Amino acid sequence: MIPPGSGIFVAGHRGMVGSAIVRALRARGHADLVLATRDELDLSHAAAVDAFFRETRPAYVFLAAARVGGILANMESPVDFLDVNLRIALNVLASAHRHGVRKLLNLGSSCIYPRLAPQPLREEALLTGPLEPTNEAYAIAKIAAIKLCDAYRAQHGSDFISAMPCNLYGPNDSFDLHTSHVLPALIRKCHEAARRGGDEVVIWGSGRPRREFLHVDDVADAACFLMDHVSQPGFLNVGSGTDVSIRELAELVAEVVGYRGRFTYDAGKPDGTPRKVMDVSKLAALGWTSRIPLRAGIASAYHWYVEHADRGMNATA
Repeated sequence: MIPPGSGIFVAGHRGMVGSAIVRALRARGHADLVLATRDELDLSHAAAVDAFFRETRPAYVFLAAARVGGILANMESPVDFLDVNLRIALNVLASAHRHGVRKLLNLGSSCIYPRLAPQPLREEALLTGPLEPTNEAYAIAKIAAIKLCDAYRAQHGSDFISAMPCNLYGPNDSFDLHTSHVLPALIRKCHEAARRGGDEVVIWGSGRPRREFLHVDDVADAACFLMDHVSQPGFLNVGSGTDVSIRELAELVAEVVGYRGRFTYDAGKPDGTPRKVMDVSKLAALGWTSRIPLRAGIASAYHWYVEHADRGMNATA
């Protein structure tokens, strides 16, 4: 357990995952959080990160900061996704070790798995085959972060652990159609179509790929659980253990949003990995399982979008 009064640094606290972790920590009575915006601290700048750790001396670190985006952004900017995410991991882990952090949780993504890994995805499948080309750069950076955590544990005894969530969604998600993932993109497209009385929403790909989704408040709860109860090399999957097709997801979003038009699937666009659902048995055996059903989670994400992200956004389909 994190003792009361311990300094806790949440890297990326304004992002979807980081902000959820902040909410979870504060709900648990932790008021002693060490936070810095991107303008205040550039995590890709080694000297700045080291100075920050030297000054603030956090005892616990949640590494939730990352350069993230959907298939289009990953395909257009592979250098950015590889370079920035590698730098963040290298700098934060080095400073955490140098300045005596007691424990660090590194959060990654299920995109680390081979494109055609057996389903459901087991932790042992890492590095057993080629990655999905559409997000290879991001995946390589996240794999490197896992291995770096393990290297610090092996060489220096650092209590650095890693967790790999499935596709996440919820408050503070990106609804920018150029950079967002599939679920927030569907929410925005269906909302805008319903608002203007449109009768068609175009979706990338065939609609056949299957994906697993987890509400960000669930992953924040899992992150706190892992920090309190787990100390081991490697990583643990974090997910719901169930999946839906993109077509089924679109229909569920339409139901929640109130969109009654049709979906058109652009088969000329890439599908990405055919299926991704995680084996979450190891984490379940330790005592944690997800709690937020997909439909209820989508409804809460849509409510947040209408209340926040929809304000002032351009209606581009």
